[in-house]
Amino acid sequence: MQHSLALHPGQGPIRSATYLPADPSAVLWGRLPCATDSPVLTIDAGTEVTIDTISHEGVLEDQGRDPVAFFGGFGVRREDVLLDAIALAASDRPRDPTIDGPHVVTGPIHVRGAVPGDLLAITVLETLPRVPYGVVSNRHGRGALPGEYPLDAGTVSVFAAVDGEHGTLPRVLGGAHSVRFPLAPFLGIMGVAVAGGSRPHSVPPGAHGGNIDINLLTVGSTLYLPVQVAGALAYVGDPHFAQGDGEVALTAMEASLRATLRFDVLSEADALEQFGRQVGPLAETADLLIPTGLSPDLDEAVQNCVRAAIGLLQARYGMDAAHAYAYLSAATDFNISQVVDLVKGAHARIRKGDFHD
Repeated sequence: MQHSLALHPGQGPIRSATYLPADPSAVLWGRLPCATDSPVLTIDAGTEVTIDTISHEGVLEDQGRDPVAFFGGFGVRREDVLLDAIALAASDRPRDPTIDGPHVVTGPIHVRGAVPGDLLAITVLETLPRVPYGVVSNRHGRGALPGEYPLDAGTVSVFAAVDGEHGTLPRVLGGAHSVRFPLAPFLGIMGVAVAGGSRPHSVPPGAHGGNIDINLLTVGSTLYLPVQVAGALAYVGDPHFAQGDGEVALTAMEASLRATLRFDVLSEADALEQFGRQVGPLAETADLLIPTGLSPDLDEAVQNCVRAAIGLLQARYGMDAAHAYAYLSAATDFNISQVVDLVKGAHARIRKGDFHD
């Protein structure tokens, strides 16, 4: 067998002493964890965990549920198809494609000491591509132009190769020329379990996080999520190599990642002091505070984002609401996270450097 270019389970670099592979017993497919789910891993707050994630592209029913054959059709060698993706596709892991989502999520992870009212902080320390390729898909009834694309019947899956720190895909089917774009790997899904005994669908994001698809959540970023159940029951998935704001075709460059994350807990008192009362996901990078807004209506998603940003500026920097509103209009970009996940998302880019006295 030739040397594999893939990071199969347990092989290659594993940064953390705590490692969670994505074998079928450690993932959910199409649904997100709820309070009654049992953790697949229990850790102390502050622990770093290296987690394998599996892209749903190549394992779905409309792609044959046979990743070896699917990726082989694009010239990928069998040894470069992930063994855990093959195992998942061949498993009896429950998923009903008529009512469940497509995403594979690894977890849940119980974080000791996390209780409702706290914020769970998930910091991205490393994202390693597990394969040298990805897929961008468009399906009927989905995407920003559901009545116009795909042009023909069936699912369109565009293969994208990795070329160093860039992705490439053909400009036209069968053409010799390609388009090249930078890679910026991140996890589209990071979340906490919801209260109760019903698992949420994997597609729409919410206060629990989930499929928020914010492309700023690359290495060095932190996502804060309001804890809903004891232990938080965190999970991750929907790995991307690259995504534009909006994710208009339905998916971006979907491809499996090995991510190392640190899980911290902010007490309710500390969270209120630093961020105010947050009712949904909030992100942070070295330079930015990134409040979010979610709604099935894009206008309402932006409005919710503006409200979250005003509250954040009041709590963090002592601004009054009128001046916070004025500052946001003068100095802050509001971006569309995605428009394809049933619940649409917006996020703001507040520069922390503007508030250094």
